[in-house]
Amino acid sequence: MGKLVSSSSIKMVVSSETRAGILEQFKRNIADCQLVDDNDDYVIKWLVVRNFDLVQAEKMLRRSVEWRRANGVDEILHQWSPPLVLVKYYPMSVIGNDKFSCPGKLTLKFWRKKNYFIYLFFINENETVAVLIASFGKADWRGILQSVTKRDYLRYVIYMAEKNYATMRKTSLLTGKSIAHQTFIIDLDGFSMRQRTYRPFREIGIEGIKMSEANYPESFRRVFIINAPKVFTFVFSMVKPFLHQVTLDKISVFGFDKNEWSAALLKEIDADQLPVYYGGTMTDPDGDPKCSSKLCMGGQVPQSYYLKVMKPIPKSYMTSLKLSGGSKTKLEYKIIQANSMLKWEFMTQEGDIDFGIHYMEKNGERVDLVNNKRNENNFTLEEGEIVCTRPVLYVVEFNSYNCLRSKEIWYRIIIDFP
Repeated sequence: MGKLVSSSSIKMVVSSETRAGILEQFKRNIADCQLVDDNDDYVIKWLVVRNFDLVQAEKMLRRSVEWRRANGVDEILHQWSPPLVLVKYYPMSVIGNDKFSCPGKLTLKFWRKKNYFIYLFFINENETVAVLIASFGKADWRGILQSVTKRDYLRYVIYMAEKNYATMRKTSLLTGKSIAHQTFIIDLDGFSMRQRTYRPFREIGIEGIKMSEANYPESFRRVFIINAPKVFTFVFSMVKPFLHQVTLDKISVFGFDKNEWSAALLKEIDADQLPVYYGGTMTDPDGDPKCSSKLCMGGQVPQSYYLKVMKPIPKSYMTSLKLSGGSKTKLEYKIIQANSMLKWEFMTQEGDIDFGIHYMEKNGERVDLVNNKRNENNFTLEEGEIVCTRPVLYVVEFNSYNCLRSKEIWYRIIIDFP
């Protein structure tokens, strides 16, 4: 543990046909996209995570633009209020900046070699980078996930990502310094076996990672995982397949040797930007070394926040659907008018089912708008909506995980025209 696998540059050899410049070509290719941020610092991230493959980078970005529109992401900070339990007990906070805090930009340089161009991309080390601390080990994940629906939890992950990006963009404008990345500290101290073996936490964690990697690429400059227990290697092996290589290259994992990981943190972060608890000099006004007024450290969730456990009662307007063990059902909806709203609600008394929404491109490629989400809660009504931005065939899919038991689902899906 403790080794940081990272590279200061990403190299890619491309043919002379692209000598006009990958970045400028990419910007022309996506000129019709309504981006949340058209700054070069934002645009270039999609190229980096796809190794400057113009086709793959454009495909990834366009899918994300579609995902944002379908799920109302651009409006989430203004039109959605997160559940109080997440605000109080979700253990992630911005604490300060790292050492690289002078004005700077992402840089793309070119080096010609015979008939090829080698493109070097690197982060200018004169860039302000926000520092995030996530005390994952101290969080009551069972309590959190029993207090909110899966939909609200994932929306909060989006909400936090959008909030962080909005703060970075605002600070960039105010200071004139480029702020395009974050340094992320994940503290696993207190991460118990009870938490690790809680299947809903593992599954929603992977779902959140997949969503973040698909829509918030190249977000981190460095990722420090500290106080990792020995079994973390097994946990990390389940997560790694869902992380881009450029993300993996930035991750450094440390055990419980505070001298080792605090020294590594202080190489990247000035002491006055880091709480005493993490090896810095920052304290609260009352001397608290954890800076509890600035950092959410998680903690036990009171049961008063728990969702009420009630046997679901199907509503009269719902349709009944039976799934045999291990089977799936696809419901198709032809959208004839762009920007129609597809709304759903469903429930099951058996739980343990998969739900997702996608459409198919003309070339047969599948585009997921609501990723298949495992629903184990058989006591609540699941509901939501997406904007159907394209007049194509949309597919709603239910999948039964349990191969031995059949499931009965009650659902209602309607299409509202704009």
